[in-house]
Amino acid sequence: MTPIPAPGRDRLPSLTGLRFWAALLVVLYHLSRQVGIVPGVSDVVWYGRSGVTFFFVLSGVVLAWTYDGAAVSTRVFLWRRFARIWPLLAVSVGASVGAWALVDRAVSVEAVGATLLLVHAWFPQPVIFTGGNPAAWSLSDEAWFYLIFPVLLALLAGRRARVWGWTAVGVTLAAPLLWVGLSGLSPTTRTWALDYLPLTRSLQFLLGVVAGLALKRGWRSPVSLPVAVGLVVGWHLVLIPWSGAVPEDVWYSPYSASQLLSAPLFAALICAAARADLDGRRTGLGGAWMIRLGHWSFAWYLMHEIVIRVAVYKWGKPAPGGETVVFWAGVLVVSQALAALAYQWVERPAERRLRGLVVVPGRAPVDGSEQRSRTVA
Repeated sequence: MTPIPAPGRDRLPSLTGLRFWAALLVVLYHLSRQVGIVPGVSDVVWYGRSGVTFFFVLSGVVLAWTYDGAAVSTRVFLWRRFARIWPLLAVSVGASVGAWALVDRAVSVEAVGATLLLVHAWFPQPVIFTGGNPAAWSLSDEAWFYLIFPVLLALLAGRRARVWGWTAVGVTLAAPLLWVGLSGLSPTTRTWALDYLPLTRSLQFLLGVVAGLALKRGWRSPVSLPVAVGLVVGWHLVLIPWSGAVPEDVWYSPYSASQLLSAPLFAALICAAARADLDGRRTGLGGAWMIRLGHWSFAWYLMHEIVIRVAVYKWGKPAPGGETVVFWAGVLVVSQALAALAYQWVERPAERRLRGLVVVPGRAPVDGSEQRSRTVA
């Protein structure tokens, strides 16, 4: 396979656009479960927390695409990632703690400290891994991915394509085996181990890394973008009757399955979108507004649950029907507006300032899509 030159800013714009749709999936999931059901829509997004899996796979793809062959030290890489995620994390935790105070709910100092240190997902206690800002648990996983990425890149970058292929097969098969293997744990511990623990979620990141390496070296997915979209949508439709037949508190319910088993489908979607971009084909995901919404998606995720929490406290849960639709619309508009402001006034300038503190000899090129790559959960 022929290596591809280092990409420029938003070289893969469809991946940025996909970030918005994955974030929307998570937001609608929270609206359905915390506010009220909108018939039809809530059925499809009832397990929309799977959007986190998309972002974990995407993170591996984009980091591998960006840093394979780049002369960037581990120190600089980790600093760049810290500059990307931590400032807005800190602001969102402050906003979340304020929202908890508004609703008269105490937040443990340990939870806030663990969140700010990005280690909260390693603790099995829900009060810790969801305490500071419930949405921020995935950043603890991302921090772990960043720590292991230089090692993964060193081990995998020089390998042949078949090694990447077998690695992808291995991590795909490991997920259902892990799901079954941990079935004997208590519901709370099992949920933490399967859905939050960074070690478990590393499988999804690793799948993204080998996919990103293959893309960078010239591999093209045989799955077209429409087919990949159909597979992802079809998977979420399959979860509807599954949800009706199996209670969520049993190990074989679709709750964990929706996140653990969806990684190959999301990898196919990401690779298909990347293929379309590299072939110069329009996808409908790379327009100016889609790029803008994709850039806002990190802030949107970190802020939207706080908006939901405050709105439910102030106005209560709406009556089913039209009131729920209006409530949803209000939350979507307000949270998206806050995300735009947070991106413009906190996330982007803070990252630039922090990155400027580290001088990179020779200043290796940085992919714009990597600069905009963030995880939501």
